[in-house]
Amino acid sequence: MKTIRDVMTGDVKLVEPGQTIREAAQLMASADIGSLPVRENDRLVGMVTDRDLALRALAHGLGHDTPVRDVMTTAIKYCHDHEDVEKVAQNMAELGVRRLPVVDREKRLVGIVALSNIAQSGDSKAANSLLDGVAQPH
Repeated sequence: MKTIRDVMTGDVKLVEPGQTIREAAQLMASADIGSLPVRENDRLVGMVTDRDLALRALAHGLGHDTPVRDVMTTAIKYCHDHEDVEKVAQNMAELGVRRLPVVDREKRLVGIVALSNIAQSGDSKAANSLLDGVAQPH
C-alpha cells in the first residue's frame, strides 16, 4: 500500500502573506504551478491559487501590489505524509479539492499532493475516486 510520501511532490514553493500577488503569480508562472502554500513564522497559514488571483483580485480590480493575505484561503485542509493514497484521494474527492498540502507528524510542511500525483500513483481506484469527486461541472 502506497503512502502519500511515496507520491507527493516534495519541492514546495512558498510565499508569505506580505508578499504581493504579483510575486505570487510570477512564482506560479516560473514554476508552472497553480497554487502556493502561504507560510508565516514557520507555520502554514493559508493557500493562494491561480483561481484566487483571478476571482478575488483581478475580478475585484485589486492591484498587483495587493498582499497575498488579502486573497489567500485561510481554512487550510491538509493530509499527513504517512496516510494511505486511497484514503487521501477519497478525502480530496469529498472536499472537492485538486491539491492538498502534506505535513509530517510534527505538522511541518513536507510536500504537496495533487490530482496528477494520485493519477500517476498506479492506484486506479484512488485516481478514479478523486477524479469523480473533483471533475464535476459547476
